[in-house]
Amino acid sequence: MNIAPYIEHTILNPTTTIADVEIVCAEAKEHGFAVVCVPPLFVKKASALLTGSKVKLATVIGFPFGYSAIEAKLAEIVLAIIDGADELEMVINTSAVKNKDWQFLASEISTIMPIVRGKGKIIKLIIESGLLTDEEIITCCDIYGAAGVDAVVTGTGYAAKETTIEMVQLLRKHLPSAIKIKAGGDIKNYSFARQVIAAGADRLGCSNSVELIQELAQQN
Repeated sequence: MNIAPYIEHTILNPTTTIADVEIVCAEAKEHGFAVVCVPPLFVKKASALLTGSKVKLATVIGFPFGYSAIEAKLAEIVLAIIDGADELEMVINTSAVKNKDWQFLASEISTIMPIVRGKGKIIKLIIESGLLTDEEIITCCDIYGAAGVDAVVTGTGYAAKETTIEMVQLLRKHLPSAIKIKAGGDIKNYSFARQVIAAGADRLGCSNSVELIQELAQQN
């Protein structure tokens, strides 16, 4: 199975350099990955590097903990769009989830959606599934499903609990079929990548993307 079209080649390390961004952009073009995801600081550089290719450019908003003010997230979104981002991955406010402040979450996404849609961009919501109960995840699915977001992401990769097959299955069960699912955090190996795709994932967030492709090549 060719998993390259599922991959978001990601570099979100706090020590990310321009040289790192140049490498991931070149690798994405070489291997036909769907997306490159870089920190907001490097969106303009990555946009220039990907010009003329089919690779889309994503960045993160409110990363990694999501408890920035709505106004701060809006400012990040506007700047990212100006710099050339195609897709925006916003971390939801996990504190609001734990406080059961569902109205805050609904208000946050309803404030952001017109800006994103007005510019024709893709919006994905990162929920830190490893920190949430099933009931909390289901309520998030209800809120973001009603809002009509483009995708929901299983996590940032910063939580102690990594993405599981069960997380993806739970999201797929409770999200509208039109809303895609991204398995966030590192995908450990090619076998696991196939499993999360089979469970319902449409995208794979990977920093070890090239290794996964090489693993597949060795099996063939």
